[in-house]
Amino acid sequence: MSYSSVDTLWILMAAVLVFFMQPGFAMLEAGLTRGKNAGNIVMKNFMNFSLGTLAFWIVGFSLLFGRDIGGFIGMPDFFAQHMDLMAGTPYPDLAFLLFQTVLCAVTAAIVSGAMAERTKFSSSCLITILISLLIYPIVGHWSWGGGWLAGLGFHDFAGASVVSLTGGICALTGAKALGPRIGKYNDDGSVNAIPGHSLPLACLGMFILWFGWFGFNGGQTLSLTGEQTILKAASIFFTT
Repeated sequence: MSYSSVDTLWILMAAVLVFFMQPGFAMLEAGLTRGKNAGNIVMKNFMNFSLGTLAFWIVGFSLLFGRDIGGFIGMPDFFAQHMDLMAGTPYPDLAFLLFQTVLCAVTAAIVSGAMAERTKFSSSCLITILISLLIYPIVGHWSWGGGWLAGLGFHDFAGASVVSLTGGICALTGAKALGPRIGKYNDDGSVNAIPGHSLPLACLGMFILWFGWFGFNGGQTLSLTGEQTILKAASIFFTT
């Protein structure tokens, strides 16, 4: 198999940019919460990537891109040993696996901010594993893996539903289950402000996330070969 060095470099570069969104989430969340919880928050973000990538590699990737089972889920393939579904692509299988892994990690990272300052560390780790192992791969299969949504003609280019909406719904569900932070509301319903301890840190996190989004959006072309693809990539970067 002959691979394209340009396309491979494009995907690897995009994967690294998306990976860099992890410290962006950590800094944004730590800056917008109280200083006493900063250590807990950054450790959760570290474990989000550490545990999530393992869970996704062990079986999540195959549930997303494995042979379709009833339009709902992919055929399990532990440790992605049989990636023949990627045959014919101009980039190595591992490059694609890496790119998909960091997208999965972003999905789980979205949730941590909504549940900050009121989630046990062990519970947060369990949520990360659940999202990376089952929730994200199954939802992703419906669209990107040839599942029932794809069969209806649904198209998600840059993960607005597969990544962002999935993470957002998980975040909303978790926040609803936990309720507000202790001391946020008074008995009469009035609100007490709980300001973050570092706006510069939050701003840094915001810019890191924005930087990572260039890879998140632009890398979804999965190629940089051909005039139309080059024009599309440039347009995506400019829009981002």
